[in-house]
Amino acid sequence: MEQLVIRDADVVDGSGAPSYRADVVVDGGRITSIVKEAAAAGCQRPKARRELDAEGLVLSPGFVDMHAHSDLALLRDPDHSAKAAQGVTLEVIGQDGLSYAPVDDRTLGEVRRAIAGWNGPGDDIDFDWRTVGEYLDRLDRGIAVNAAYLIPQGTVRALAVGWEDRPATPAELDRMRQLVAEGMEQGAVGMSSGLTYTPGMYARDAELTELCRVVASYGGYYCPHHRSYGAGALEAYREMIELTREAGCSLHLAHATMNFGVNKGRAPELLALLDEALAAGADISLDTYPYTPGCTTLAAVLPSWASEGGPEQTLGRLADDGTAERIRHHLEVIGSDGCHGVPVEWETIEISGVNDPALADHVGRTIAESAALRGEEPWVTARGLLLADRLAPTILQHVGHEENVREIMRHRVHTGGSDGILQGAKPHPRAYGTFPHYLGHYVRELGVLSLEECVAHLTSRPAARLRLPDRGLVREGYVADLVLFDPATVAAGSTFAEPRTLPTGIPYVLVDGRFVIEDGRRTDVLAGRAVRGTPPA
Repeated sequence: MEQLVIRDADVVDGSGAPSYRADVVVDGGRITSIVKEAAAAGCQRPKARRELDAEGLVLSPGFVDMHAHSDLALLRDPDHSAKAAQGVTLEVIGQDGLSYAPVDDRTLGEVRRAIAGWNGPGDDIDFDWRTVGEYLDRLDRGIAVNAAYLIPQGTVRALAVGWEDRPATPAELDRMRQLVAEGMEQGAVGMSSGLTYTPGMYARDAELTELCRVVASYGGYYCPHHRSYGAGALEAYREMIELTREAGCSLHLAHATMNFGVNKGRAPELLALLDEALAAGADISLDTYPYTPGCTTLAAVLPSWASEGGPEQTLGRLADDGTAERIRHHLEVIGSDGCHGVPVEWETIEISGVNDPALADHVGRTIAESAALRGEEPWVTARGLLLADRLAPTILQHVGHEENVREIMRHRVHTGGSDGILQGAKPHPRAYGTFPHYLGHYVRELGVLSLEECVAHLTSRPAARLRLPDRGLVREGYVADLVLFDPATVAAGSTFAEPRTLPTGIPYVLVDGRFVIEDGRRTDVLAGRAVRGTPPA
């Protein structure tokens, strides 16, 4: 590896402390020397085979995306500029309770169909793994940025129980405990759940508590997409706090939003709940993306009973007129659990992607707009899309509140997570813009966070949650996952109109001491690897 000195950088080291000017030497993939104020002090300046003039640039640790959906993108797209160009050097995948390990042949096919909207159908991927360890070994062959993995509880339940809405038997629970233990031993950092997605949502609290006990025994954390971000949001957050307290497990709240009209202005209530738990000794963190709309699949808003049994049974129910009418009633009148207990507002649901090119004219329009163009009711349009695209359409849900976004990002346990779905013709701009949007919009333009605070949120805090002793700070001996950005110009290029535009003001990104972004361009370097959890001694 090339020895490098980064000269005259403004170092924002990830700790939250004030910045300082320094020369930073990188060798063998690690930071080997930091000489503060070298020029001003007139001391001997470090030398290296290569020098990079960082005048006017901030040097920080690489950003950690605590909630990523790049499970297949890392394998499919060696370039992966969507994340590398943002300064992301580590992604946490296996989110929302559904991913591709551990599986057998049956559940692999089921999961592929269930989350095709997140990751594509995977027809271009050689699924040559079945266990967590084998998947991590596959990542170790070389990827654009590093990745850590959460065991997906829904996938585990599909493997041990199936897709039915029923309690697990004692034998099935033992099997799930075993699968979680094996995944943790093989390098996972924790466990995720999608408690508004099938089949994970069918697990009762007692079952989740038992699995969290296993996670805790390996020093990992539980990352739930909990049961409601809408009508029952506060109760759902409280449920997760109590569950992990009972299990003795650390808790990381995924995309910790307060959405829909019922939660406008209610972020302080969530933060008070967290502060009370933290004061009582709970180990809690959270992540958010700096945007108001959410993003998921259209199928996700269906009531849970409509999705019982897996994707094929869901399609069968949608095809049956009588059952489809019951689904519509739950969505539009009662408020389905898949839509967080809130009656669906079709004018807030925008189609962001489809698998079938013949359906592309829906993309960029809300369900209400597409229905109006066709002279039909919104449910007719939504049902037709789900059937024609076999549950694959992705959506933006315009249900967030700016004041909630700002309040939550200020909290002392906050970290950054893009929740970036890279599929679809018009994905959410957070997939390409989350981290520069924090730095450009919320730091420079609005002053919601100071630069030093924001960098700490994006680097050292997530590294601490992941129990990574040598990442997340600019320190001697630490892994050289580093970002150089211009604080005056850094900004997200992605917008809702042009969501795949890369950011500006991030000319250099290093993974393991090697340039993956150099002079603002993606190199051909694949320095990323699986970052494995390590059980406590």
